[in-house]
Amino acid sequence: MSLEPIIDGFAQALHLILSGDPELVDITLRSFQVSFNALLMAAITGVPLGALIGIKSFRGKRLVKTIFSTLIGTPTVALGLILYLFLSKSGPLGPLQLLYTIQGVSLGQALLILPIIVSFSASAIEAQDKRLRDLARTLGASGFDTTLTILQESSNGIILALVAAFNRAFAELGLAMMLGANIRYVTRVLTTTIALQSAMGEITLSIALSIILIIVVFALNILVNTLRREP
Repeated sequence: MSLEPIIDGFAQALHLILSGDPELVDITLRSFQVSFNALLMAAITGVPLGALIGIKSFRGKRLVKTIFSTLIGTPTVALGLILYLFLSKSGPLGPLQLLYTIQGVSLGQALLILPIIVSFSASAIEAQDKRLRDLARTLGASGFDTTLTILQESSNGIILALVAAFNRAFAELGLAMMLGANIRYVTRVLTTTIALQSAMGEITLSIALSIILIIVVFALNILVNTLRREP
């Protein structure tokens, strides 16, 4: 089997990237927009919820943590189907007209990554030495000030949670396909375009988008590993 078609495909893909192909740029920017919106929605809820679980002691805490940890592995097609039924015209959220929009895709990704942010944030906060809380109280800090101190000391872990969540959203395919339908210039993102173009035999654009996707995910993984190594 000759490698020439593969080599030619990579060469043409690199040309598309370096020349700033308009459609490639449009798809890439939309992917960032969708995933950043999802991250923002999930972080607004997930970080405070993770902080509450990590700091407070309450009955059923272990069960709550187990539920969020389990939800991290939720099959995306199952979540996509549930959201599709809710967002369809005949569904309870149909009047919002979010189906086949980037807002709808962002909502789906936000729900997908919410358990990641909650679980990772709670674990980062719980990892702080309990003596830190006792010291803060001994120095006369109020409950609010003590909480802020703990959150500050847990900042690297919380950032790690956010980066990991964005990574998960950016590389998502199932939800983006089911809720966005891969509509050109409307909901088409990196992962859905790669799947479509590969099925159609348009390898050049698929390779170019795959290179961008891999670079972004690889850079995010490096950032996550760097944060993990920091004391």
